[in-house]
This record gives sequence, structure tokens and C-alpha cells, in this order.
Amino acid sequence: MTAHRFSASALIPAPPQELYAIIVDYQHGHPQILPRPPFVSLAVEHGGRGAGTVIRVEMRVLGRLQTFRAVVSEPEPGRVLVETNDNGYVTTFTVEPRAGGEEAWVTIATEMTGRAGVLGSLERWFVTRLMRPVYVKELGQLAAVAAR
Repeated sequence: MTAHRFSASALIPAPPQELYAIIVDYQHGHPQILPRPPFVSLAVEHGGRGAGTVIRVEMRVLGRLQTFRAVVSEPEPGRVLVETNDNGYVTTFTVEPRAGGEEAWVTIATEMTGRAGVLGSLERWFVTRLMRPVYVKELGQLAAVAAR
């Protein structure tokens, strides 16, 4: 098994606590920032805000509907939120204050473990190529939601 990480970051002109509040709210905030497509739905199975929340996500990838579950943790509440998926991916949202707390540097990063060899390399290349632009769009939607 080989680990692979990809990410996208953006400087968002909103207070970090406001941005984190959107990300951590799986009932109302987080669904608003998910780009459609490829995301189809996000359903809360347990909790709904931060650590302990369990979500079910549906995505349409290459015409196929894929479903996964994730458990949410907050290793650094107010700054770092982690979704650990049943598909072996771990996605981290990190919100870092900038400009005296008037804006924030937000990073969405995923670490995946996959096969070694040529097939693993192709899988890592494909997932990165597919998801990195989605994360860029998600950061843009986070900025738009925060601006409302």
C-alpha cells in the first residue's frame, strides 16, 4: 500500500471562526459548499456538528454513483476537522487565521492509501486530477457562503 496526498488552499476574506462554523455544520453549512456535480448528496446519520458526526455522501464519478460513509473528528477544534471515510480516504479541513483574524487560509487535503505499482500510480493520478479542481471549487463556494 502506498500513501498519497493532494490538496487545494485559498485565502478567504472572512473570519476563521465563521469559516470553521460553516465547515463543521453538516446539517446546513457543509452541504452548501459541496460542488454539484460531482457531489450528489450529503446525509447526516448521527450528530450533525463536528466531532462524532457520521455522514453518508453520494458522488457521481464517470457516470457511476458512489457512496461512502465518514466519521468526523476535530483534532484541533476551531482549526482542524477530519473526515475519515470507509473507502480509505482521510480528508482534512484546516482553517488558519490571517490578517489579524480578518481572513483565513483554508486547506482541504486528502490522504489516500492505494495499490502500489502501475495501477496504483494511475489511480492516484486520476483521483488527484478529478478531486483537486473540486476542492478549488469547494473553497470558492465556502467563500461565497461566508460572504452572504
